[in-house]
Amino acid sequence: MTGSTIRVAAAGDIHCHEGNREGIAGAFERIAERADLVVLAGDLTTHGEPEQAAVLADACRDLDVPVFTVLGNHDWHANRVDELLQVLQSGGIVVIDRRSATCDVRGVKVGLAGAKGFVGGFPDSTLPDFGEPLMRAIYAETGAEVRALDVALDEIAGCPIRIALLHYAPTTTTLEGERQTIWSFLGSDRLAGPIAAHLPTVVVHGHGHNGTFEGFIGPVPVFNVALHVLGADFWVFEFDAQGRLLHKRSEPEPALRAAQHAET
Repeated sequence: MTGSTIRVAAAGDIHCHEGNREGIAGAFERIAERADLVVLAGDLTTHGEPEQAAVLADACRDLDVPVFTVLGNHDWHANRVDELLQVLQSGGIVVIDRRSATCDVRGVKVGLAGAKGFVGGFPDSTLPDFGEPLMRAIYAETGAEVRALDVALDEIAGCPIRIALLHYAPTTTTLEGERQTIWSFLGSDRLAGPIAAHLPTVVVHGHGHNGTFEGFIGPVPVFNVALHVLGADFWVFEFDAQGRLLHKRSEPEPALRAAQHAET
């Protein structure tokens, strides 16, 4: 049925830990009844421990909808990413850091381009490719994310619905509300280059807990779906078969947001 509405549920910064296991399980069970696929914008765990990832894996394992994600800075904190990925994959979660994926929903191909993103700042406060090797390594890491996002967006160019999934922000328009003194740590406008070039249908990211829900990069809508911004467990985006964004609405169950204790 290509005339049906495609519903994509999005959330970021859910910070799983044993203490919010029940809320996580309930929220994902409910959203599976209201969406065709789920995208998560990183910070799946509080400190990147595999046991925390297991909370999310257990919640997603028996869902009838696909779940796609990228990692966030919290997920890298313990430096156990290889173990984390194994746990997430055991729950059927598809991690698309620096790569693309597609899925068919009611005969419509949905393309996803994933990248964690990284720091670097925005006009008037940007990190240059200059100075100590450690500083230049940060610049290079962001560059690797930008190049991977560019390749991934190109790979899904033929899909009617194209979603760029990030953790770090690619624009200041969704950081309004955050202190400008920390914007350089919340993202980089270098990530906007591939988005402006490929024009995905939407961009979703997290990380900016005190930011703004809706922004833009040229004609492309950008959404900060960190739970702290949503005030809801998920936001559901509805598209038609031609890829037009029709509607966006919150799923106002408070379980996930109420359980947030970790800071960015």
